[in-house]
Amino acid sequence: MLLVGYCFGIRSERRLCEEVHLNLAYRWFCRLDLTDRIPDHSSFSKNRHGRFRESDLLRHVFETTVARCMKEGLVGGQGFAVDASLISADVQKQNSSNPGDWAAREICPDDAPRAVREYLDTLDDEAFGAATTAKPKFTAHADPASQWTAARKGPAFFAYSDNYLIDTDHGIIMDVDASRSNKTAEVGAMRKMLDRTEQRFGVKPDWIAADTAYGSSDTLVWLALKRQILPFIPVFDKGERTDGTFSRSDFTWDDENDRYICPGGKEMRHTWRTYSDPKRNAPVWKSRNYRALKSDCTGCELKAKCCPNAETRSVHRDKYEIVRDFARQCTTSDFNPKAQARRKKVEMLFAHLKRILGLGRLRLRGPCGVQDEFTLAATAQNLRKLAKLKPILPAAG
Repeated sequence: MLLVGYCFGIRSERRLCEEVHLNLAYRWFCRLDLTDRIPDHSSFSKNRHGRFRESDLLRHVFETTVARCMKEGLVGGQGFAVDASLISADVQKQNSSNPGDWAAREICPDDAPRAVREYLDTLDDEAFGAATTAKPKFTAHADPASQWTAARKGPAFFAYSDNYLIDTDHGIIMDVDASRSNKTAEVGAMRKMLDRTEQRFGVKPDWIAADTAYGSSDTLVWLALKRQILPFIPVFDKGERTDGTFSRSDFTWDDENDRYICPGGKEMRHTWRTYSDPKRNAPVWKSRNYRALKSDCTGCELKAKCCPNAETRSVHRDKYEIVRDFARQCTTSDFNPKAQARRKKVEMLFAHLKRILGLGRLRLRGPCGVQDEFTLAATAQNLRKLAKLKPILPAAG
């Protein structure tokens, strides 16, 4: 019955019971005869907080659906895309306070609501309590795991992030995970989903596409070096300037001589000292600042466009800049437009989730309830895609 509700956007469990009671197709799907009694709406909550969660049944149903899609040839396994979307939590700002006035670890779990107890259990979880050390402006008393965010460039609200990892061939959702609505938690969810997909289904993509939020150095190193996955992800780069002066990309890197060449043709080094032992000046894996000589910058014709407010120009080189350069090569390759076009399938899934399935606002609270809702919705989307692309036709004759 829950799958029927999520497949057809029936958000109310009371209304779902009425629809199953009247609709013969729903009765057939739920294996109910005309004389069978429809379960009461209260039984959903009892099963959700009881045997569903204890047996991890909803995750099992989702993975069974993914396995069926793989069996039908809807999963290529070469290219994946990942993204996150904000879903409003079932709380109001009026029932919130400053985090300093709400000491989470001093709350008695026996007297706290279910959503608060779930949050206390996830304080050390990378997707929730330990996602970031930054404290939000407000904490919701009814659902403290939700994140106060203004990521939509509008009025702030409490939300969770719904993370999707999809196969780009037909937009099949390979994994889904709930997290707080911040960049650290969403990147952690991506790593978790990639590892879990390889563990459960033995599928590891050749390449992955994502937006700039996943373009930090640590993420690119994890993808390119540890997991051997090509990252078609724009690099998160603070070296680009918008004031008309030269950006870091305007300086040429000379890897053989460990130096930058400025637009004026002068060299920039991280140190100008000459050691008797050449090993002391050998390139190492650490962040460095490369500076030009003062004599080169003083009389340079390009100084007004390079460093008008400083005596010399310096360029910062990240510890893993070689990996970032590799990611830049991926995003400037001929295949990148195709990868980014396929990445839009995950955004279409989020639009379908909110507009067709009606999951613009959550009904359940707490990390477990939110994960249940996201898992059921992803299962419903995969089932709809499977029924559309691989329908079971009636036998001839």
